[in-house]
Amino acid sequence: MKKPPKLTGQHDPVFDLLGQSPHKERLADYLALLVPLDDQRRYRPFNELRYRWAPGLDANLCWALVKKARVAQYTRLLPLGDPLQWGHYLLTPLAQKAISAVDRQATTAALEFMTSQIGEHAHFSYLLNDLIEDEAISSSQLEGAATTTRVAKDMLKRKRLPRTPDERMVIGNYKMMNFAWEKRDEALSAELISAMHRVGVEGIDDEQYSPGVFRDNDNVVVQDGEGNTVHVPPPAAGLVSRLRRLADWINQSHNDIEKADYLHPLIKGIALHFALGYEHPFRDGNGRVARALFYWFMFKNDFSAFRYIAISILLRNAPVKYGRSYLNSEADDLDLTYFIDFQCSVILRAVGGFAQAYRKSLAYSDRFDNWLLESGFFHQLTEKQRAVFQVAKSGMAKEFTAANVKQNLDCSYNAASTALNGLVELNVFEKRRIGREWVFFLRPCRNVLAPTGGNECA
Repeated sequence: MKKPPKLTGQHDPVFDLLGQSPHKERLADYLALLVPLDDQRRYRPFNELRYRWAPGLDANLCWALVKKARVAQYTRLLPLGDPLQWGHYLLTPLAQKAISAVDRQATTAALEFMTSQIGEHAHFSYLLNDLIEDEAISSSQLEGAATTTRVAKDMLKRKRLPRTPDERMVIGNYKMMNFAWEKRDEALSAELISAMHRVGVEGIDDEQYSPGVFRDNDNVVVQDGEGNTVHVPPPAAGLVSRLRRLADWINQSHNDIEKADYLHPLIKGIALHFALGYEHPFRDGNGRVARALFYWFMFKNDFSAFRYIAISILLRNAPVKYGRSYLNSEADDLDLTYFIDFQCSVILRAVGGFAQAYRKSLAYSDRFDNWLLESGFFHQLTEKQRAVFQVAKSGMAKEFTAANVKQNLDCSYNAASTALNGLVELNVFEKRRIGREWVFFLRPCRNVLAPTGGNECA
């Protein structure tokens, strides 16, 4: 990746240069570049912009104009590294869209409205519990875990012990996400960061990860897929002090909209994500901890819906862009806008996906209930039985036990067992003994959503 030119010695006299030949003959073309965004309102790095400037323009001078426009709008964000540098950013249209989506669809209040529908549509709790697993699985896959989503979900739902290091990674990430939720009311500290790492990686390969232990040497680097070093973290000396400095900044309130230092929690959480990746405080597992800390911060600021919003699914599908957003920010004097914008694009899609899954779930539920009413089968089922029946027909889950129904529908074990056995008596489900537990399955049915006036599952 080509780094942007340093502007020392030529940034201030930019307009003097524009008055000299041959630049003054292209003055209008140059001045059109005195804006922070490109003509499609995107925040592009030098490495991309230099191919879009008109032929014959001086690339360094073009960049100086773009940079001048950006610097005029910078907001100082947080201190990073050693020697200390301030990261800064510019609030782009994309970031504003993501903030709007998060405020409308990912708050605790928005989630409470969604879950208020569970009384009528109890199957929605199955959707939520299914979604909560996605971040742990996709974050592991992003780090190279060679396990399929189906196998990983089966392991988590059955609470099966992991059989491979990759499965242990999934279990570790799952525990770490739950830990982030449980610790959402605590202040950030170096100790909390250490504990989060320990929860996430302990038992995978302790010699490789050194669970909960900060690195004490400088032999940790970040490499690309070809083995080239792309990031050298700040020195190990002073690492704990820098993490405490980061914690002080995170723990400082920036929520007062009347103050000049107001900062939306989404931007602050993304900055925390960046800072952990930049410091690379552990021998391994830094990316997982950085993403978990982003979630922790969103939970802390009453964005509870993020329990069910998996950003790593999208990051896993674009690992090169994810890595490049780090590198662009580091290469351009810690302009975190590149990283923030990329994360905002991912979060915007992830929040939209969560909202769409909710709407589809409720629409499917309405269709299913209408069929049950028309078939005359509705009143033969309890609410819990209708929920389990619908989940089975939708394919959201294919196997059921009293234990997982108890967890998903928040009822007693006896109530879950009664509901399942009732479905067997109605010839909707069948059951088989697998190991020490009874496992229930939907009987083969014909087109259950087609109103027929009878029970096709009999």
